[in-house]
Amino acid sequence: MSEQPRSVQSTATSGQMTAVMRAVGSSGPKALRLGLLRDGRVVEERVLRQREAVTIGTNENNLFVVTGEKIPTKFKLFDVRDGRYVLRFTDAMDGRVAMPSGVVELDELRDRAEHSDGVYRVPLPEDVRGKVTLGDCSLLFQFVAPPPAQPKPHLPVSVTRGAVGIDWTTTMIAAFSFLVHFMAIGAIYSDWLDPVVDYDVNVAQLVESVKALPPPPEVEQKNVEEDKKDAADEKEAEVVEKPKVKQKTPQKTESAPGKLSQAEVASLSKELDSFDMGILGANLGNAATADVLSGSDSIATAVMDQAAESGAGVSGGGPGGLKLGAAGGAIRPGSGNSSLASIGSSGKTADEGSGKVAKIKGPTGRAQVGGASVAGGRVTDAARAVARMKGGASACYRRGQAQNPDIAGRIDLRLKVGPGGEVVGVSATVSGNLPQSVVACVKQRARSVRFSPPEGGSAVVSVPFSFVKQ
Repeated sequence: MSEQPRSVQSTATSGQMTAVMRAVGSSGPKALRLGLLRDGRVVEERVLRQREAVTIGTNENNLFVVTGEKIPTKFKLFDVRDGRYVLRFTDAMDGRVAMPSGVVELDELRDRAEHSDGVYRVPLPEDVRGKVTLGDCSLLFQFVAPPPAQPKPHLPVSVTRGAVGIDWTTTMIAAFSFLVHFMAIGAIYSDWLDPVVDYDVNVAQLVESVKALPPPPEVEQKNVEEDKKDAADEKEAEVVEKPKVKQKTPQKTESAPGKLSQAEVASLSKELDSFDMGILGANLGNAATADVLSGSDSIATAVMDQAAESGAGVSGGGPGGLKLGAAGGAIRPGSGNSSLASIGSSGKTADEGSGKVAKIKGPTGRAQVGGASVAGGRVTDAARAVARMKGGASACYRRGQAQNPDIAGRIDLRLKVGPGGEVVGVSATVSGNLPQSVVACVKQRARSVRFSPPEGGSAVVSVPFSFVKQ
């Protein structure tokens, strides 16, 4: 029983506060809130704190500027009469107004509105809202509580009071703190704390340290006369040594006419020995030489004597297996004598002759081209163009064999043909032990190939090359 009056009192108190707040909020006339609606979107909004007329039209002086057909230059949509807003509309306008009794269309308001000069006037209470449509835009209106007035800007109290309101204690502490910090930084970067340097004492110490250094070594100086004497002595020594060198050189001894000196005899003997060794090497394949080397006694002495007296050469086939040379004289290896043409021959073939070198060829190879395939388009002369690449690929392969005869393998080329038939891209897949130089050479030859323009603008030609050692 004691708690019920407390609850009633609390409810009454809260109700009284709400009523007070409502009274404060609703004090004074309400403000007119307007919103311009176009294509379902609010493009402009105004809140009129003071009661004033609202105009709309195409003129820039209107409160709301709208454009469109059948829109006047300036029309007063809301007018103020005796402190109340009056809605003004014409037959070209449409809309509705939400009254306390219900929603009313503008067509219904025309019957009970004041009408003059084609304009209808309806006073509006402060608890209504509505919409007025003019052309392709609509204007929404509603009465709301005016927003609180913005206070006027004021300067801070410290500024308005001047120097009287300054906290001098805090100001002096801050100023003294800044002064101490600046003095500390200045002392760090200044030379006030550096020690004093006595330049006289430092110079004296430097002089004493230089005196304490050991003396430099003395440079020997010779007199000019001694230098001249030494140069003369050197020249005399050179003059004395030159005759001695000349005496040591061997001098040729003059021999009597018709006799050879010992040096000439030794040189001639050496030349004869080398000539005999050459003749022996050239006649190793001769039958007569073979008989002599085999120790046969079938060689006739008379023939040898005859050969010695005439100075002609001998060969097999004469008496006792030897015969004289047809032309007489000494035998010349490689000469045109028919009986001596075989001297110096290797004995392999008659065509090679004496003094010729038989060239032994190394391993060779060639490139084999597989069937070319075309993708992405049609190239009419693909087979003929690929066949022209075979010679260049074989040349690249043989060039690589000159470095390494054992190389072999396969290269699968993919040639991208452009619109004009030119090769715009080359890629290669390599197998085997083919070096990179051969692959680069084959790709370079492939770039120079020209195809007919492909049907479709571009094509990809695949060409397999097999390199076989022979």
